[in-house]
Amino acid sequence: QGLKRTEHEGFGGGNTAWEEEKLAKYQHSETRLLEVLEGICTPSDFACHQLLERSEEHVEQWWFHEQQQHPDFFQWLCMDRLSLCCPPGTYGPDCRPCAGGPQQPCSGNGQCDGDGTRRGTGLCVCSPGYGGPFCAECGDGYYEALRNKSHLVCAECYRACGHCTGPEDSSCLRCKRGWVLHEHRCIDIDECGTEMAHCRANQFCVNTEGSYECRDCSTACIGCMGAGPARCKKCNKGYWRDGAKCLDVDECASAEEPVCTGAQEVCENTEGSYRCICTRGHVRQDGHCVEDKPPDAPEKGFFDDVTEDEVVVLQQMFFGVMICALATLAAKGDMVFTAIFIGAVAAMAGYWLSDRSDRVLDGFMKGR
Repeated sequence: QGLKRTEHEGFGGGNTAWEEEKLAKYQHSETRLLEVLEGICTPSDFACHQLLERSEEHVEQWWFHEQQQHPDFFQWLCMDRLSLCCPPGTYGPDCRPCAGGPQQPCSGNGQCDGDGTRRGTGLCVCSPGYGGPFCAECGDGYYEALRNKSHLVCAECYRACGHCTGPEDSSCLRCKRGWVLHEHRCIDIDECGTEMAHCRANQFCVNTEGSYECRDCSTACIGCMGAGPARCKKCNKGYWRDGAKCLDVDECASAEEPVCTGAQEVCENTEGSYRCICTRGHVRQDGHCVEDKPPDAPEKGFFDDVTEDEVVVLQQMFFGVMICALATLAAKGDMVFTAIFIGAVAAMAGYWLSDRSDRVLDGFMKGR
């Protein structure tokens, strides 16, 4: 591909003779070889780069010395020098002919194992519908729709035929497994009716075209002849027969004595059995039904339910009482208590103003 891409490249100009001379030099130049090699491998193709690096000396030898004598580069490098490939229709270390011959391996109806490589067995892997060592015959379930000296076309038989002469159901010569031949027609074998089926003990047989299926019996049955509790051979434990049908036994209602004897237990019927559950408001713990009570909450303190606003009111009441007491003492003319009273009033006023001023200002700004 690189040779084709660079075939008409070289030098351009108005002087044809000069151009032909320079172009002839370019055709076999190292410059052209480098341009070809740069476009051989994609950046992510590691195997290609590895092979090119390993073969670089061979490539240069062919380009400068062998190109005229061996114009087929693929033949010279891949087959003769590296011994990695074989001609089409051959295989293996010695490039031996594939089954059916190198001109038309496997009669054109399959693939030769190892074709074109130094590996493989050379045996034919036939396409669907073809068979034989050279894929020159029709396989099972196919017939010859067309044959000449070089070509074979195989078409599919009627679905029940293993070998036939045509596509009709009356052209069977041999039937597939599960069918029997009768007057050139394949009739389905009823494996269930002929006891050819092999199902497990608690299963029943269902006939299908060319085969059969094994399906599980109802849980009410021990052995059965079909689907459902009315086809039981014998009723399972926990069921009783009512005519042809096996019905669930209600152990909770039919027992003379209570079946669940634990404290706060009641019986609940299930399919084929029963279970003991706790009454409403009770849960099972360590095998016993106990009352489902929420965990005991810790006792509340005297002030646990007091809100923040109530705390503030209590604080103000406390300070009010203290100020009143100090005012009473100050009224007696004691200078010490008078000083304490004045300081307490100032502190209370400062606290009140600092705590309330923000809310007063915020209300004023919002128009309240």
